[in-house]
Amino acid sequence: MTLTFRLTLSYRGNQSRMAIKKNHLLLIDDDRATVRALQLLLGERYQSVSICTHPERIPELLAERTYDAVLLDMNFRPGARSGNEGLYWLKRIRETDPDVGIVLMTAYGEIELAVQGMKIGAIDFLQKPWDNDRLYASLHSAVQVTNSRRKAKGNLGEEDAGFSTEKMVLGKSPAMQQVVEVVAKVANTDANILLTGEHGTGKSMIAREIHRESKRRNRPFISVDLGAIAESLFESELFGHTKHAFTGAVKERVGKFEQADGGTLFLDEISNLSPTLQAKLLVALENRSITRLGASKAKSIDIRLITATNRHPNTLLKKGTFREDLLYRINTVQLELPPLRERGDDLFLYAAHYLEQFGKKYSKPGLYLSAESKRAMQLYRWPGNVRELRNVIERALIMSDTKTLQPNALNFQETSLLEEEEVAFTIEEMERQMIRKAIEQHQGNLSAAAEQLGISRQTLYNKIKKYSL
Repeated sequence: MTLTFRLTLSYRGNQSRMAIKKNHLLLIDDDRATVRALQLLLGERYQSVSICTHPERIPELLAERTYDAVLLDMNFRPGARSGNEGLYWLKRIRETDPDVGIVLMTAYGEIELAVQGMKIGAIDFLQKPWDNDRLYASLHSAVQVTNSRRKAKGNLGEEDAGFSTEKMVLGKSPAMQQVVEVVAKVANTDANILLTGEHGTGKSMIAREIHRESKRRNRPFISVDLGAIAESLFESELFGHTKHAFTGAVKERVGKFEQADGGTLFLDEISNLSPTLQAKLLVALENRSITRLGASKAKSIDIRLITATNRHPNTLLKKGTFREDLLYRINTVQLELPPLRERGDDLFLYAAHYLEQFGKKYSKPGLYLSAESKRAMQLYRWPGNVRELRNVIERALIMSDTKTLQPNALNFQETSLLEEEEVAFTIEEMERQMIRKAIEQHQGNLSAAAEQLGISRQTLYNKIKKYSL
């Protein structure tokens, strides 16, 4: 996309004149004029500034060298404004190098998309046309985050630095205790589990917890983000392919189903599958076998399947976007994860957990939240849920120079702050919360809950089923 901007080469103050020179930066934008201007502007500050105008080259560039910061545009086609390409490549970059700090560049009022990008791992976002001082500061922060993460991994070792194998802090709120009970009941079975809930509620971590507590715990746990797989690559990714099965298949590939054989396969964002791909997945599940692309013989597979979506199954069926027979196949047990705003003081339990974990990781122990920060956290809607909380705590800890984290260090988006008395819900959301609270207050006594709500027990049953409570 082509934008008109002003390039200012005059630097302010001694700090702005200082060249960083030891760091490597990657600029990704389809507008060659934009990246050339940025390369000229930032070349004084970085040892190297690589540019990429075709996002398909990103994996190649990441394989060639390690970068200390990435500046990533949100759109790569003329007229494109959805930002989906930027989010896709943000995920791909983080999969390749989970430590590198990424700053997003936005235009056309894409702020909401940029905030979404921060929830899934970006450090900051800039709006075009950019302000030079803000650009320098954002990239400097990204480099600091990158260095801190890599230093921590060097000190702790790869396995200890990650969070993928840690015992999950599930929470003590009534809402999460219901989740704990269901996990305890289903973990040691081979029942297919469908996890539902908003983005960032911890569906992937619950999937890992189920695997960790299952009889398959010593076998592989393979996670696949279906939202990040192009439709043309679906069969190759999940079922594998033989050598020369198609142009570019220079060697055979073992698919995710085979990798998970004997263990657990977790398919995230399953509602993103097209009807064609849903049919192919259904055949594999029903036959308990897969056939690699280019092969003539099927291979039996033994997996425990866990899937996840942020959309309610009933909504998918009503819209006709999801096959009913596939839904029944994957949905032996459905477990809905409540949003963070419904988990009460679990918010501070998780925050304390991440402060401790990141404090060890970055050698900054003993940090704590001020009373004002806790109040601000209670008033925040947490649209990104637990994932956003984790990112907020990590960034605040890295950037803080004091033991006490104040509200400004948490870097909330003001559009998601709540007025104490003004919380907007849909009627269905209000009804769902009222029913949930009534059931919790009466400790699962449905007759007492129905009486409090002024409805019959049968009506309550129907609404519990409707809202998957």
